[in-house]
Formats: sequence, structure tokens, C-alpha cells
Amino acid sequence: MSSVLIVDDSSTMRKIITRSLRQAGFDLEVITEAGDGHEGLSALEKVTVDLILSDINMPNMDGLEFVKRVRARGIMTPIVMITTEGGEDVIRDAMSSGASSSIRKPFTPAHLQEKLGRYL
Repeated sequence: MSSVLIVDDSSTMRKIITRSLRQAGFDLEVITEAGDGHEGLSALEKVTVDLILSDINMPNMDGLEFVKRVRARGIMTPIVMITTEGGEDVIRDAMSSGASSSIRKPFTPAHLQEKLGRYL
């Protein structure tokens, strides 16, 4: 069983990601949700997770800053950015900030299985 942290400002998107992960067949014991990078950092003080899924565009603290701060704390948990941002510059920035991979919205459960299978 695995645990994940989903960081996205849209509660609807967090539910879609959760449902898609389950449909993809991932055996998830704990799913922790956060509405922005600040909440995500607070969550990581309380729980240990196997994977972090984060949006890039969020209020208060965006996904790029969130990734930088997670890495600055020495947390090496894989971080996969899930975003509508299709530009290569944004993806390159995410990867150089410490993200492990990225997935573009919209996605299917099969796509999540393919991209996340190595982490969960």
C-alpha cells in the first residue's frame, strides 16, 4: 500500500486525481490533500508519503516554489507535476526545480498507470 500527497487548488481536480489513481489500480492506503504549496508543506510535516502530485499554477505558493521548498528540506520523495501548462519552458523549470516527472491534463487512468507505476 502506498500514500500520496495531492497538491492542487481545485478540490474537484483533487477528487479527479484520486479517482483516477484508484481506477488505474494503485493500492493507496493514505491520500492527503492540500490546496496550495503552503498547505502541502504543512502536510509533509505530519505525514510521510511515497509520491507527491502537484499542480503548477496555484495561489499563495505555486508548484515550482513548492518543489523548491520540499527539496530544500531534504525531502527526496518523487514529485510529479500535473498541469495544463503545455509549454516546454514550464516543464523544464519544474524539472530543474526538482520535479521527477510531469503529466499534462487531461489524463486518463491508463496514462497515470504508465507515468506513475515506477513510483507506486
